[in-house]
Amino acid sequence: MKAARILAPKQFEISEIDMPIPSNEHESLVKLESWSICGSDIRDAYGPLFSEENYPMRWGSHCHEAVGTILNSNSTEFPNGQRVIVLPSPFADNSEAVPGRGGGLLAEYVIGNHSRMIKIPDHGNSEDWVLCQPSGTVLYACQLMGTILGKNIMILGQGAIGLSFTAICSRAGARKVVAVDSLDYRLDKAKELGATDVINYQKENLEESIKDINGGEFPDITVEAAGDNEAFNTSLKVVKPLGKILIFGKLPKDSKGTLATIETEHLLLHGATIINSSAVNSGDPTGHIERMVELKNRGWWDPSTMITHSMEFDDLQKAYDMYENREDNIIKVVLKQD
Repeated sequence: MKAARILAPKQFEISEIDMPIPSNEHESLVKLESWSICGSDIRDAYGPLFSEENYPMRWGSHCHEAVGTILNSNSTEFPNGQRVIVLPSPFADNSEAVPGRGGGLLAEYVIGNHSRMIKIPDHGNSEDWVLCQPSGTVLYACQLMGTILGKNIMILGQGAIGLSFTAICSRAGARKVVAVDSLDYRLDKAKELGATDVINYQKENLEESIKDINGGEFPDITVEAAGDNEAFNTSLKVVKPLGKILIFGKLPKDSKGTLATIETEHLLLHGATIINSSAVNSGDPTGHIERMVELKNRGWWDPSTMITHSMEFDDLQKAYDMYENREDNIIKVVLKQD
């Protein structure tokens, strides 16, 4: 079967490898049809220049957003022919590192664990459903905020995650949804998805602009969706006293492995509550994605409207490069294969 891995810094290899085989009644073989690139795939694996001993990476690395069809199943809950969103199983040192089990999902066939698969309807193309995975994690984060109804919310970063926050918060009854980014094309998309106001922080003074929008006050809730040290500290600074700060983005280390610097004086000044969101570690890795599938299916919001580029699996090198470099007004790219 066809599979990919990161062979060297910023270099993919696509090759033929052995087909994985389910090892127990809790696993099925899944033929994947659509994949999507996440910002964390870039930050955690493709983007950094690791030392030589880290290459090549495992087959299937690095991707965790995929949709396919179940084959060779003994399960009545997940029968043959059922379409699913697949989540890779965590790697264990004593497990075989094959796509889906102990590896990522960049492969034609993967092992799907039944506890980490989400059913999707038969209608629509597979790529129409793959973004329910990342948007589902945002849905989980929004639930951690408590009530959104009537609140003023600011979202720092308008990639696919930030745009998902914008769309969900606006539909959940927020009074103001202010989208912040440095790229105007992302801010245009934020308006389309429900932002009441937008701020390009490279062209406007963020603190002055947000106060003008909110009648002289900072927002009730700020959301850090950029995975950036500066955005993190801005979220601490630009929040209403005793408000809430939701941290979604994973803060990167610098080239020397130094942890991000936190400007603690802002914590003391505002006394805000910090909420850390990690749906994958919530104890229920699939429930929030199932809810997002249900919401899309009934027409509440369709995350696939964030897809700007569709490419063939064999073009994944180009897709990752475009996504990392933010080329051609890219927001979300989907890979596909029949």
